[in-house]
Amino acid sequence: MAEEQQVNNPLHGKTLEFILKQLVWHYGWPELGTHVRIACFTNDPSLKSSLTFLRKTEWARKKVEKLYVNTFH
Repeated sequence: MAEEQQVNNPLHGKTLEFILKQLVWHYGWPELGTHVRIACFTNDPSLKSSLTFLRKTEWARKKVEKLYVNTFH
């Protein structure tokens, strides 16, 4: 039943790391920082520091997930 509910969820099965890597590949750090205005994307960005911040900060993670869906789906 839970699997049926996830059929239309474009984030199903995608890790936060995968989502962030795809966005960085597509936009690059500077442009990503203009779409989602958080310091970890604009001040000496790295995958590790960004993932740490996004895992702790729900509002920022939601913005990144929304950008991923709007960009790729």
